[in-house]
Amino acid sequence: MSKKFPKLSLILGGANSGKSAFAEQLVCSSALTKNYIATAQAFDDEMQKKIEKHQKDRGGDWNTIEAPIDIFPLPKEGVTLIDCLTLWLSNHILDNKEIDTKKFIKACKHAGHIVCVSNETGLGVVPDNTLARRFRTAQGQLNQDIAAQSDLVVLVTAGIPMVLKGQLPSKLS
Repeated sequence: MSKKFPKLSLILGGANSGKSAFAEQLVCSSALTKNYIATAQAFDDEMQKKIEKHQKDRGGDWNTIEAPIDIFPLPKEGVTLIDCLTLWLSNHILDNKEIDTKKFIKACKHAGHIVCVSNETGLGVVPDNTLARRFRTAQGQLNQDIAAQSDLVVLVTAGIPMVLKGQLPSKLS
């Protein structure tokens, strides 16, 4: 029996864990149009180089949407990779805006297939300042809310994906 591509997926992991590479592999395993919503902003040379590396690694056959804050409307066709929710949340917090998780999940349900990349921030120490604790709490809640609605949740550690919920599509299992 073939395992179909999940409607909503959440790919979690720490910094440089391989979560984005795995998410791209997941999207590429479908025969659908590939969309990429980029939430990163290059405020320095290091981040600009990281963005350029991600672009080079992906190749040119993705429809890319630069959306650091306003990611709506989500594409209705194909598979959309949102990389990443952590930067999207950070951009909102730094702009003194709230994320409407219910609106986001509703938009996902009315879009094509969605693959979200997000950092797992709950494995570290308790931050020593208010802004960092606010961010950590908001990130944890955002991840929990999206995971609860996702068909597939994968934690990537050291480049190794571990399925927490659902099943990988046939081409990846």
